[in-house]
Amino acid sequence: MKRRTLIALACLAGFTGLSSAADETPTKVEDIHVKIETTQGPIEATMFASKVPMTVANFLNLAKRGYYDGVAFHRVIKDFMVQGGDPTESGRGGPGYQFADEFDPKLKHSKPGIFSMANAGPGTNGSQFFITMAPTPFLDGRHSVFGEVTKGQDVVDKIVGKVNTGEPGVKYDGKGDKIVKIEILDSTDALFEAQKDNLKKWDAVLDAKKP
Repeated sequence: MKRRTLIALACLAGFTGLSSAADETPTKVEDIHVKIETTQGPIEATMFASKVPMTVANFLNLAKRGYYDGVAFHRVIKDFMVQGGDPTESGRGGPGYQFADEFDPKLKHSKPGIFSMANAGPGTNGSQFFITMAPTPFLDGRHSVFGEVTKGQDVVDKIVGKVNTGEPGVKYDGKGDKIVKIEILDSTDALFEAQKDNLKKWDAVLDAKKP
């Protein structure tokens, strides 16, 4: 009888250990919804955190810090895209760090309303991003898609840029429409936990730049 009891306790201990291991399984990262208030109106979007978590973590971390608040869309090309996210509003600024491209084969520049990272070549992503006004398949594999507009594409189409880039179709007025604020509508806990090492590096740079 005593031997049977010991075996039962050993089995129970084994199952308890399995339960603890299961509790440590990382929470699945889900896509995250945002609402971007602009001077032309609101834009609602889905950020593809489940497919390109590093890129989305960067964007949402900057948004949470208020990095984009009050920043103008500096570059707008009619029937192509609107570009923003540069606090200098010149097209040459960024957060002080860069990170690698992140591609998912299912994410393409296939329609209006695609959020994608602006860059100066491979591995130079920072804070600048653009939203498409039309399909732009020639950007696939060169710029990291990380979200899409779910409501407010008409707002995107009204946005005017700040800078005259000299490109055909440029829309500018010297001031530019601005991002007022970005509201994150879902929890970022699972995403930020999965990307904590990157966030630690990025935040260190951003904190060092504070006056």
